[in-house]
Amino acid sequence: MTDLIKRAVDDITAANHVVALTGAGISVESGIPPFRGKGGLWEKLDPMEFAHIDSFMRDPAKVWDILIREMKGVIDTAKPNDAHIALYRMQKLGKLQSVITQNVDGLHQSAGVADVIEFHGTFARQFCLKCGKTYETGMINLTQIPPTCECTGILRPDCVFFGEAIPENEMARSQVEASQCDLMLVIGTSAIVQPAAFMPVIARENGAKIIEINPEPTSLTNRISDYLIEGGAGSIMKQIADELEKAAGHAK
Repeated sequence: MTDLIKRAVDDITAANHVVALTGAGISVESGIPPFRGKGGLWEKLDPMEFAHIDSFMRDPAKVWDILIREMKGVIDTAKPNDAHIALYRMQKLGKLQSVITQNVDGLHQSAGVADVIEFHGTFARQFCLKCGKTYETGMINLTQIPPTCECTGILRPDCVFFGEAIPENEMARSQVEASQCDLMLVIGTSAIVQPAAFMPVIARENGAKIIEINPEPTSLTNRISDYLIEGGAGSIMKQIADELEKAAGHAK
């Protein structure tokens, strides 16, 4: 166990209210490409053409055919990795209160995490523009594009498109969790996209310790986070969960 892993385990053990903020980096190991950065989806597609609400409303068939079909294919086969599972293990130990995620893949819930605040909604669920009925994305048949509800209304992902506001409830809950936690894990996010990127700042301003887990330094490093553990989210989080479980077993 490295010194930084031990330090994180000690800090989490001492904390009373732990919150995790997660981004695309936590799901890369599950085969889900990021939207931004090298190899990201926006390198291939113009987000203003395929991921803006105006584009969807103007031509839902085009957006479904190019963007949502691809996302559905990825999400239908993706499984939670060690990092998602580690957060579930922490929650079982009573060492994680909630997860604030910028991801739209539903993998935290698939791993069993009970309290997930989905900042940008989810691609794992669709809803009807006409009657509001919801459907699991995995159950959607793509023989007709765009797919429709039994009421004939067009289905759309239950996520936040460009041009749409963050849901008020998710925004409010995120701010409350960030202000009340005494430790925040920032996992797999460069903390650039606002307003989610402001959550570690809120936590820090309210006295919380910030532990960053990323492959490389970010805008938070040496400024907002107390320390950075460099590496893949799966390996690092598994080590932390392993040590927390060992400590809990010894304490019994």
